[in-house]
Amino acid sequence: MVQEKQSDRQQRLDNFLQAVEAAQKVQDDIIKYGLKAAHLYCDDVDGDWLETWGEDEDGQQSFVELVTNFLQSDDLVAVRVRKQLKDKSLQKIAVDLEQCLGLSEDEDRIFAVKNVLAGGVGVAESNRGSSNEIDEIELLDLAEELLEKLAEFFGKHN
Repeated sequence: MVQEKQSDRQQRLDNFLQAVEAAQKVQDDIIKYGLKAAHLYCDDVDGDWLETWGEDEDGQQSFVELVTNFLQSDDLVAVRVRKQLKDKSLQKIAVDLEQCLGLSEDEDRIFAVKNVLAGGVGVAESNRGSSNEIDEIELLDLAEELLEKLAEFFGKHN
C-alpha cells in the first residue's frame, strides 16, 4: 500500500514536471516567435504545430530570424537601426517589422516602419538641434533605407 502511494505520487510528480516543461517551451516559443505562436497554440492546442514551428518546405529560416540576422550585421542601415532602438531587443524589432511589411500599401509600410523606429523617442518637426529628439525626415529616410535593405536582403535569401 505504501509503495502504491509512492508510485502514484511519483507518477503525478512526473506528469506535473512534464506539464511544467511543456509550458516553459510554449512560453519560450511565444517569447521567441511573438504573438503568432500564441495564436497558433490557442487555435491548435492538440496539433503538432509546436514541433514543426519554423520549418518551411525548403528549410528556410523564418522572417524574424532573417531580419534578426540582418540587424546583427555590420550593414550601415542595421547599425543605425540598432542605435536608434538601443532599448529594444532585435527579436522584438524583427517582429514589429514583420507586422509593418504585412501592410499592402507602400506608403503605409514606410510610415509604419517610421513609427517602429520612433520607438518612444520624441519626434521634432523642425528642431534639428535637440539631442533627445530625432527629426521626422531622418526617421522617414531611415525607414525607406531599411525597407530597401530588407528587400535586398530577402532577395538574396529566397
